[in-house]
Parts: sequence; structure tokens; C-alpha cells
Amino acid sequence: MTDHIINPELMARESELREALRDVIDPEIGMSIVDLGLIRNIEFDPAETVVTMIMTTPFCPAAGWLIDQVRTKTAETTSGPARVILGDEMWTPEMMEVDDWGLGLM
Repeated sequence: MTDHIINPELMARESELREALRDVIDPEIGMSIVDLGLIRNIEFDPAETVVTMIMTTPFCPAAGWLIDQVRTKTAETTSGPARVILGDEMWTPEMMEVDDWGLGLM
């Protein structure tokens, strides 16, 4: 019985993609979408890479632009087709990968 087998190659690919996605900055907050915790899942399918992400607010005015940036950066990094799925999970500050908004306040 195999529930979750850790695949070092997939872990390295995901790490590489997450690092590349750090270049995508939320224009209203001024922080990386990775640091904000907006990238919720990455799946490497033979036909395409699928990234599931969320927005900081339900009606984020930059949503279309951010999704396009993630799709483009994912395709460039993986050298293949990419699709972005918008998850319905509500964002909270606890999802952030940095605990001080990168400002050294805490």
C-alpha cells in the first residue's frame, strides 16, 4: 500500500518552479505570490503542469493578470504547457511563508 511516495525528482521540479514563481509580485501588496502563500498546489502531469492558486481577496482586481503571469512563468520554467486553476480557499495571513510581511516588524 502506497499512500504518498516522496519522489525526489518531483520535489526538485516543484522547488524550482516555486522559486521561479517568486518573481511574480502581487501588484497591490508588493510581495511575491509564493511568500504570500497564494500557490496552493502544483501537479506535474505528462501533458501539462497544473498550478492551483488563490487570491488574497475574492474580487482581486489583479486576478487575471496574476493568473496569466503564473501560467507564463510556469510554462517557461517547465518548458511545456501550463494551466492555472483558481482555488476557492479563502486566503489568510497565516498562509504566508514569511511571518513579518518582509518588513521586519515582528
